[in-house]
Amino acid sequence: MNQLLTLPNILTGFRFALIPVLIVLFSVEQTTSIALWTFWIFVIAALTDLADGYAARKMASETVLGKLMDPLADKVLVTTAMVMLIPLDRVPAWLCLLIICREIVITGLRGLAASAGKVVAADRIGKIKSNFQYFGLGFLIFPLNVLPIPYQYEFGLALLYVALITAIWSAAEYFYNLRTIFVETSQQDL
Repeated sequence: MNQLLTLPNILTGFRFALIPVLIVLFSVEQTTSIALWTFWIFVIAALTDLADGYAARKMASETVLGKLMDPLADKVLVTTAMVMLIPLDRVPAWLCLLIICREIVITGLRGLAASAGKVVAADRIGKIKSNFQYFGLGFLIFPLNVLPIPYQYEFGLALLYVALITAIWSAAEYFYNLRTIFVETSQQDL
């Protein structure tokens, strides 16, 4: 089968395609109906993350492209939602900045590992972090006036704080697990 046309890769591509839709929805006045559309598009995009991983394992169609693009799609989706929530005063910019900087650093580490011939898939802690981010962002995107969820935004923000802690933990694990690549790369540069 063509490596580009596997179901998991199509789902990852679909997640990328939903991101501009989210940007447009976040950019217009947040009426209840627009906020619900935004929420559901975000949920569909987040669910493709679960679906593509499940399909890749079930169909034994894990690809190098998928291992690289799936985490990137997740990062772009989460970054988009967080940045678009800043002007709505639902998430502090510093929190977004820390999470985004972690994502950039990890992407750089993956690139360094790839240049050394090693593909680094998302680790278990990174997947847990992603789930905290998805649920936290979901609570922050969902409009307050639809369901009476006490402390909805506070709960969503608390989940993002937990995501930040797991993001830092995951980054430390990446650095530790890839330490040999740092040593090999620095020795090649000498």
